[in-house]
Parts: sequence; C-alpha cells; structure tokens
Amino acid sequence: MIEIDLHARRGTFTLDVECRINSEWTVVFGPSGAGKSTLLRLLAGLDRWQGEEPIKGSIVFDGSVMTDSASGVWVKPGQRKCAMVTQQPSLFPHLNVAANVAFGLRALDRVARAERVAEMLKLVDAVELADRLPGKLSGGQQQRVALARALATGPRLLLLDEAFSALDGVASDALLDRLRGWLRDNKAQAVLATHDVSDALAMKAHALLIYEGQMLALGPAHIVLAEERTRLMGRLGGA
Repeated sequence: MIEIDLHARRGTFTLDVECRINSEWTVVFGPSGAGKSTLLRLLAGLDRWQGEEPIKGSIVFDGSVMTDSASGVWVKPGQRKCAMVTQQPSLFPHLNVAANVAFGLRALDRVARAERVAEMLKLVDAVELADRLPGKLSGGQQQRVALARALATGPRLLLLDEAFSALDGVASDALLDRLRGWLRDNKAQAVLATHDVSDALAMKAHALLIYEGQMLALGPAHIVLAEERTRLMGRLGGA
C-alpha cells in the first residue's frame, strides 16, 4: 500500500494529493501539466523541492516511511525498493542491451546475473536485442530494454511515466499483460502516469484523476474516468 499526503508548491504550481493506493495497478490520469510526473518523481524520491517552499507531508510505502517533512525523513531513491521508467529510456549508450539490464545487478555473481538478464529480456520480448547498442534500437525497443533494466532489480513499486509511448497499441497491450503477471508473481505494485484514457480503461486498473495539481478522484478506472470515456467514444464515433 502507498499512503500519500503531500502538499508542494513550486512557483505558481501547487500539488495536493492525499490518498491510499492499494491496487496492483493504478493509473495516474490527467492532461499534460496536471502534475502526474511530479507525483511519480516524489514517490521515487527524485524530487526534493528546497528553498522557501519545501514539500510538506509524507509518503509511506508498505508501512515504511519514505518521506516525512515533520520528522525530516527522506529515504534516498536507491533505498526505496522502487524503480522508475520514463518516456526517455536513458540507456547507457556505450553498453549493449545485456550490459544495460545487468547494470544494477552487481551484487549477483556472474551466472546469476546472466540468468536474471535473460529472464528480463524474455519478459519484455527483447532477447534478440541482447548484443545491440542503444543507438541501434528503435524508440519502442529502447523502452522495452529500460523496463527490463528496472525490473531486474526486483522493485516492490514500479513507476511508469508514459513509459510505453513509443509502442503501438498491440505491442503495448501484450507487454502490459506480461508485466501484470510479473507484478502478481512478485507481489509488487505499479503506478502508470498517462494522459491517454484508453491506457487506463484497457488495463482495468484503478485510476487517480489529477487536474492542475489537485487530486479529483481515486477508484476503479471505468467509474472515475466515465466522463473521459464518453468523450473518447464520441471522438472515435466522429472519426
């Protein structure tokens, strides 16, 4: 479970979110600039606003305090049992795919590391890419590899910020199906930020609706996003 009680201000932008997320899959939905990426970065511990307007509130994951402004607790990103994949894969250009996936596995011996890499590449359907350099990959292939690298460390919380934007609908759906199985097997949670209502509805997930930094609703996607679904169907009908 993720327990969030945050109030943050940067310039004219304010983020206010208070909720408990206990669903295996949660989609943070809203238009560009709503605060989706900011929320995910705060969950990952990547955004520590300092200065005159520090972040107030707390983030608790699986009963452990990750952030708490009252007591000054701030757990470093690498110690939060979470991994984040963004729209920009940020692979190491000088390392091939296998080496990129293995990068966070230095605690494993060589055999175990190779087995984990092979397992993750199979999960994202990228086994044949193992020896290629990132510069030789398409955008969708790079996103697959970035996901494999994130999963290789066995995170309990997976944060996805428009992480499948370079994949077509069929490829994205197939990857999400495999990822759903991985989450279930590893008793992990995923939070996906998207502005595409079809992503939220296709996954049959819970949805956290956010607009201009304000949380509006949290619940089953087909209920929370009913109005957006109507608008989407209207556009498809007029196409």
